[in-house]
Amino acid sequence: MPDDPLPRLRALCLALPETTERVSHGEPAWFVRDRKMFVTYADHHHDDRLGFWCAAPPGAQEALVGSDPQRFFRPPYVGHRGWLGVYLDVPQDWDEIAEIVRDAYRCVAPEKLLAQLD
Repeated sequence: MPDDPLPRLRALCLALPETTERVSHGEPAWFVRDRKMFVTYADHHHDDRLGFWCAAPPGAQEALVGSDPQRFFRPPYVGHRGWLGVYLDVPQDWDEIAEIVRDAYRCVAPEKLLAQLD
């Protein structure tokens, strides 16, 4: 993979209202109002793959993993709560990644901040 995807993922996350970044469990993670995590980077922490984990709307994890397991996976620890894993060591559609990140934000952000998205 020629380019480091972290700066691109970081820019998508930090573009959302009242998002902060800090290290959580040894990886960069993004929070709404510094409280609720919605995306965390996964730089070979639990396996040999590069990716990120994120909150996801009901049914999204099953649909995406079922349709393309080369790009999506059920992450450890949070997968049982419906979180989605996205591999970043394979070609990705960054417009789709941006939508996945926005959906993750929508899962945890309060209504006042959601109104700023629309």
